Amino acid sequence: MTQLTLPLTIAPAQVLRGCGILADIGSAIARLGQRPLIVGGDRTLALVDTWLGQTLADLAVAQASYGADCSDIALQKLQAAATQHQADVIIGWGGGKALDTAKLLAHQQRLPVVTVPTSAATCAAWTALSNVYSEQGAFQYDVGLPLCPNLLVVDYDLIATASRRTLVAGIGDGLAKWYEASISSGHSQKTLIIAAVQQARVLRDLLFQKAEAALKEPAGADWREVVDAAVLLAGVVGGLGGAQCRTVAAHAVHNGLTHLAASHGVLHGEKVAYGILVQLRLEEMGQGSSLAASARQQLIQFYQRVGLPKTLEDLGLGQISLAELRQAAEVACRQGSDIHHLPFSVTPEQLVAAMVSTAVPLSSRLSRSQSEVAQTAQEVES
Repeated sequence: MTQLTLPLTIAPAQVLRGCGILADIGSAIARLGQRPLIVGGDRTLALVDTWLGQTLADLAVAQASYGADCSDIALQKLQAAATQHQADVIIGWGGGKALDTAKLLAHQQRLPVVTVPTSAATCAAWTALSNVYSEQGAFQYDVGLPLCPNLLVVDYDLIATASRRTLVAGIGDGLAKWYEASISSGHSQKTLIIAAVQQARVLRDLLFQKAEAALKEPAGADWREVVDAAVLLAGVVGGLGGAQCRTVAAHAVHNGLTHLAASHGVLHGEKVAYGILVQLRLEEMGQGSSLAASARQQLIQFYQRVGLPKTLEDLGLGQISLAELRQAAEVACRQGSDIHHLPFSVTPEQLVAAMVSTAVPLSSRLSRSQSEVAQTAQEVES
């Protein structure tokens, strides 16, 4: 009997990267369609004419804002805009949510898609995945797509106009690939999963080695390497590993925090980076892992140097109530959550305890019962 395997969506059909290359991509887009609809946020769409005005002068171009989030309501409006314009190619222009929206819209309309990241905050420009949020910015679900983008364009000059903070967030998001993949898939005997996990380790090491130098010299050689790592290599990990190379607690914590209005000014990669520390704390609590404790201390020192958040206070969430934190933990622990890819069970009480103690040694408390851990959470918060 023939065994069916999942299709691979490893990489975009074409990746163009360099300085100033947006001026020369008109022909590459024209091969995909003559009536592009550019999807982005209000602020990033204001930059389109500056960067693409002459490049797309021979095409019938329209623009449409996705609003605040990649939501079902936003997608319905964009579908109407694409139909009205008779779009034959979608161009995603912006950050992760803009690119996720464009990819999902293109899938729904059965059109090719071009992704143009305006920052290096995520690997969304590469991946065959879109995250969908509510109109209020709360994570709802993700959609696996059958294909990676048809064309990905990394113009370093454009990305250099983004804030330092976005690259720091991309560093945090990229680091999570190793800490999540290694625990969810590190014992796999499947060739491509092994390759994905090892690429995640390479990605982590590159970020450890080059991030500080990159942040000191924006647009320099190390900066471009870190941009490639955050946007491209991070995408390779997900492409090779697919759904079997799982996100785990770091992204589950992110998803839970999005249900708190106070977190909506925090970037995706910042929440994920904090979530890595939470995951490592859970590994200490659930397995008594000294390796996880050492990794957490190593990350705390690195975060301090590059400016990633180590605690709820660093995220600007130091004033949220225990009830709000419990709400986020319940979302992160709900059925089907990525957190259940950990090799041990996690309750909301345990997650709250981990979330409030990311930078506090808890080795002497690892043997406490679940109820005592919950009490620890209340003690630490107060």
